[in-house]
Amino acid sequence: MEKNDRNRAIALAAIFQAASLVRELAYTGQADPGAQAPLLRSLFSNDAGSIDEVFGHLEGLRPGLRLVTELLHNPGRGPLGLDISRYAVSLMHLERKLRARPDTGRRLIQLIEEAERQRDYFDDLGHEAVTRRLGDIYQQTISRLGPRIIVKGEQAHLQDPATAARIRALLLAGIRAAVLWRQAGGGRLRLLLGRQRLIDAARQLLAGA
Repeated sequence: MEKNDRNRAIALAAIFQAASLVRELAYTGQADPGAQAPLLRSLFSNDAGSIDEVFGHLEGLRPGLRLVTELLHNPGRGPLGLDISRYAVSLMHLERKLRARPDTGRRLIQLIEEAERQRDYFDDLGHEAVTRRLGDIYQQTISRLGPRIIVKGEQAHLQDPATAARIRALLLAGIRAAVLWRQAGGGRLRLLLGRQRLIDAARQLLAGA
């Protein structure tokens, strides 16, 4: 993957979008299926030739691209912005821990390849059986790296098995996006020193998506 601002903006948008959907599910029990689809798709796109192909199309990442322009411009943008930023930082931290554990990385890839057969059977990324399986994979791999991401929300939704599984599946997709962020040359300094360039790249993508 080319290390450029366009690819970094796309990867960061996916991280922010996953974080936003996790928060929405945790507080309301619902989230836009169309916004979830490209993120879940990315988990099964390890052989894609470009970052665009990983997500299928950039139209589905418009919410995340808007968040890039808004949150990088104003990081402390209320409770919503603070929660999304917190989740995003945690996802990047867990990606670094996963990178340091190649055994867990190999196990993760193996489990996702096995889950792909289930996805093909139901022919629906958002099918409850598929998200439950992805949620189980998150628990078997990422959750064991520690520290766990503490998701805040309404207990009625957090304790619902189907919603909890979907949240974990989206966190797994957030880890995937964090991998892409790193592969595109992203990092802490890039966020600090290249913030305006990322905003500009996201705006250009929104204009063309």
